[in-house]
Parts: sequence; C-alpha cells; structure tokens
Amino acid sequence: MDFLGNISTSTWLLALFGAFSLGFSKTGFPGLAMVNVLILAELFGAKASVGMIVPMLIVCDLTVYPLFRRYSSWRELWPLLPSTFVGLAAGYFLLDYIDEATARKGIGAIILLMLALQLGRLKLGQALGRLTHSAGFRWASGFLIGSSTIMANAAGPVFSIYALVEKMAKETFLGVGARCFLLVNLIKLPLVANLDLVNEQSLRVNLLVLPGLFAGIFFGRKIIQIIPQRGFEILLYAFSTIAGLRLFFF
Repeated sequence: MDFLGNISTSTWLLALFGAFSLGFSKTGFPGLAMVNVLILAELFGAKASVGMIVPMLIVCDLTVYPLFRRYSSWRELWPLLPSTFVGLAAGYFLLDYIDEATARKGIGAIILLMLALQLGRLKLGQALGRLTHSAGFRWASGFLIGSSTIMANAAGPVFSIYALVEKMAKETFLGVGARCFLLVNLIKLPLVANLDLVNEQSLRVNLLVLPGLFAGIFFGRKIIQIIPQRGFEILLYAFSTIAGLRLFFF
C-alpha cells in the first residue's frame, strides 16, 4: 500500500482503530478516548503520540461543537479557564523536560489516575453532586484538566467530576464540555508544535486515520442507544487498567 509510505499496514489498521475509538468517544463514551491514547503511544512513542492526537481532537471538537453549542454559553466556562491555562503551562514545560521513558511512565500514571477518577465518579456520583462548589475546587479541577490534557490528552474524567460538583444538567455538561475542549485543544496545538510533536510525519498519520475518526463519530451516533453501556464500560476499564500498567511498568 504505497500511500502508507513507511507505515506498515498493521500499524495503520491499529491507528485507524484508535481514531475510530476517539470519534466514537465523542458520542457518549468519553472513556473510550483512552484507547486511542494507549494505542498511539504504543505505536509511535509516548511523546510523539501527544502531538499526533491533538489535531485529531480538534477535528472531533469542530465536528461535535455545532451539535452542542446551544446547550450553554461561553460565560459558564470562563471561571474554569485561568487555572486550566496554568495547568497547560505547567504540563508544557514538564513535557519539554522529560525524556521518552519518563513520558511513557507519566502517560501510564495519568491513564491510571483518570481511570480511578472515572470509577470514583461512578461510585460517588451522588455524593459528589452534594458537595458545595468552591473556588479551590474549581482551581484544582482546572489545573488538572490543563496538565493532564497536554501531558496525555486524558482530561475527560476530571471534567466529568467538575461537572458533577457544579451540578450541571446533562445538556449544560455537553455544551460546556464542547466549548472547553475545543478551546483547550486549539491552544494546545501551537504548544505541542513548538516541541516538534506536530510535524510532517504526525500530520501524515492524521490524514491516514481521518476515515476512522469520522466513522467513529458516525457509527457512534447510530448505535450508542443499542449498546449495553454497563458491560461495555467494564471491558473498557479492564483494558485501560492493563494498558496503563503496561505503559507505567514495562
């Protein structure tokens, strides 16, 4: 397959599946985005995968933003942004400083942390919803969103917990989330490009996996209602645990 260049067919198919998972995640299974993070980290290296995923996220965000923009306003996002920007800056300098082996362990640790937060959200959802929101919690949430998204593109569970504590309605959660991640990912693009993590090779991979990305969004919207979500999530958490441990320890 000449159009693949120096990328093997098996690597392309795995990356295509990762892109499909990312697109699918935007339709109601946010945890599935971790599959894409883990696959690309294994295929192309931990640090390279960070920059490779950002353009894919922007394509997804631009696709879903028009669907959810009516559910909220930018005003509801502003209180979260200052600490998110601080987290982005901290993650940017850390990502520039660490080597590949450390980045691999860091992404593994972040995946395991996000998994623990997601499981905690499911177990403690009502309790979290009863908490009183505070400036300290908002700043901590924003900082974790910013740092985890630039280090590993894995801020979804943190935002979910923030939304629970802030007692967001489902529609508000979708609208604020669409705005938050579109803005954050657009800001991340020049940052990771400055670290040479977005380059000709990474953009070539992005083009090759676009069909998987759009297929994930399309089929996700079609079949999200008929998939038994509970069983699917159990498999997803098991996979994420194994893969996170592999990145961290091996």
